[in-house]
Amino acid sequence: MKIEIYSPTIRRKEMDAVLTAMVEDKIGPGEQSKLLIQTAKEKIRFDYCIALRSPVLALSLALRSLGLEKGQGVIVSALSPLYYRRVIEDMGLVPVYCDVQSSTTCISRETIEKSLYYKGGDLNVRCIINHHALGYVPNGEDIAGLGFPVIDDCSQSYGTIIGNNTDEASQAQEIPIGSFGVFTILGLEERDMLTSGGGALLYSMNRRDAAVLRNLGELPPEYGLPDMNAAMAIVQFRESAKNLSKRREIAGLYIQSAFRTRHKRFINDDATEYNNYAFPLVLETGMKDVKVYARRKDITVESAFENTLVGAGIVPPEQCPEAYSLSLRTVLFPIYPRLGTTDAGKVAKLILTIP
Repeated sequence: MKIEIYSPTIRRKEMDAVLTAMVEDKIGPGEQSKLLIQTAKEKIRFDYCIALRSPVLALSLALRSLGLEKGQGVIVSALSPLYYRRVIEDMGLVPVYCDVQSSTTCISRETIEKSLYYKGGDLNVRCIINHHALGYVPNGEDIAGLGFPVIDDCSQSYGTIIGNNTDEASQAQEIPIGSFGVFTILGLEERDMLTSGGGALLYSMNRRDAAVLRNLGELPPEYGLPDMNAAMAIVQFRESAKNLSKRREIAGLYIQSAFRTRHKRFINDDATEYNNYAFPLVLETGMKDVKVYARRKDITVESAFENTLVGAGIVPPEQCPEAYSLSLRTVLFPIYPRLGTTDAGKVAKLILTIP
């Protein structure tokens, strides 16, 4: 049986929660959405949050809440999702593409400064969208030190813990602590770390910035996350510790194989506990050869950054050379909590023997 690259972690508990919402005829935005926000707050400890139908809405509202004017620039990583560009340009703003560090998927203060002066600068930049690609978390303190308001996108990094967390309260938080974003987006789409089948949370960690979200007023119900989706997301939050543990177990098996190959892994800060959202390798050989080899073993692998700004050919390679190089050489292997021990062993063997 073929091992697919991705499988959403939806078990009986998620199904029962959705069915209960349907039986109670409460499928639109309502009490389950409120309960989701309450459940998420216990994990994330934000000050204020809105549950929305999509990350697109979340990003749009976050940018509008910053009061940006048409023609102003917004820094985005070249490894960001494709929808970023559409949202930014539809608002009359200008995307300014930023390269990443060669050893990570992350933007940094240095790469941002380089993007500010690309082709002479004068880009009128007023905001940074800090996407945590593949769950790796950039240095938020350094980026915030540039003085621009930051929108954090933790859709893939939920469960990654940064800093030296020794106390129980910090360990229980399950997300990157010390967020330096004015607003934070936690997507709940199919391939996000937590899924509700579609949707997003938009929140602020401190009272001052949260007041801006509160001042948005009563949003139309068409903006809100339906109760069916919220019911699934509640279970995802509650089961997250178990799922993170399973991902960590599988990743440990893969790492043993990866150490014995010539292919490289991304560097993780010693003080960071990665959530194992993905298992990427930066190849020393061609992507095509690895895909063909994996297919022969009935295992699906895929290019890590195919559906990103640089992967789609939107960003000029000479503007973001490191991101462009990674988009050509980074492959993802299956890793998800529903992957059984036998199948995980097959993937580990594949990693060990890829050309």
